Amino acid sequence: MTAMSAHAGSFTVRSRGKGTYEITSEVAGIVAESGISTGTVTVFVRHTSASLVIMENADPSARRDLEAFFDHLVPEDTPYFVHTLEGPDDMPSHIRMALTRTSEVIPVIDGRMALGTWQGIFLFEHRRAPHQRQIVVAVTGD
Repeated sequence: MTAMSAHAGSFTVRSRGKGTYEITSEVAGIVAESGISTGTVTVFVRHTSASLVIMENADPSARRDLEAFFDHLVPEDTPYFVHTLEGPDDMPSHIRMALTRTSEVIPVIDGRMALGTWQGIFLFEHRRAPHQRQIVVAVTGD
């Protein structure tokens, strides 16, 4: 029986405001550093107004449609929101985060993430203003 290994890393994403920002290569770099051949990688965003999604990475219009859908689903001008101290996008950003995910788990096979051909990992920034978002990555396996 082989003992499981673990490796962790982190990086910062500087957003320019609302939108999706691909982080696949940064996560892949940490997976490669880990030396783990078979296992899983967990990616986690340490914020309550941004999230992570695995999404189409070939055609940017798919991500624009996702962003437009969330703008329609949780509009910033909702009159009954009370949590608006940081602006009209404050509460909508928290709801959008709750409807998506703060972490993703991806299989690692032969030392690489087993993403599909058109899949990428994206930070989904829900605030209008630029932010620095912390991403934590943990790789486990052997």
